Amino acid sequence: MNSLQDPVMIKKLYEASAAGVKIRLNIRGICSLVPGLKNWSQNIKAISIVDRYLEHTRIFVFHHAGKDLMYASSADWMVRNLSHRIETAFPILDENIKNELLDFLEIQWSDNVKSRFIHVRKNNQYRRGKHVLTVQAQIETYYYYKRKEDKIA
Repeated sequence: MNSLQDPVMIKKLYEASAAGVKIRLNIRGICSLVPGLKNWSQNIKAISIVDRYLEHTRIFVFHHAGKDLMYASSADWMVRNLSHRIETAFPILDENIKNELLDFLEIQWSDNVKSRFIHVRKNNQYRRGKHVLTVQAQIETYYYYKRKEDKIA
């Protein structure tokens, strides 16, 4: 999502992390949650991708009782959005669309060019590493859809 600053939602994420739930977040802008705090948010990993094109999907995937639930939403998790506006979230039911969105989320999570770790030390360093292959999510997303188009043609 673009921003995460609603204290109620952040508290719920901290509670889930403390209960052992693994959480991955891609927050483009404001992130008031602090990942990586021992006994509090140690199960939360968060990244931020800021690249050439404005991009902040609001796709939520939950693994519940062995079943993946996916939602798209109009709202960032901000007080103004969740408490002072009418927003909507809706389930993604079509398996093909679910798979495509999961691919898209994995491409974003694999970015090691434009993504930064949102970290407890607040240094937000770029995600580098010993990767032989660089992955820039916006470029990879373009090629993902280009390959799909080429298969259809």
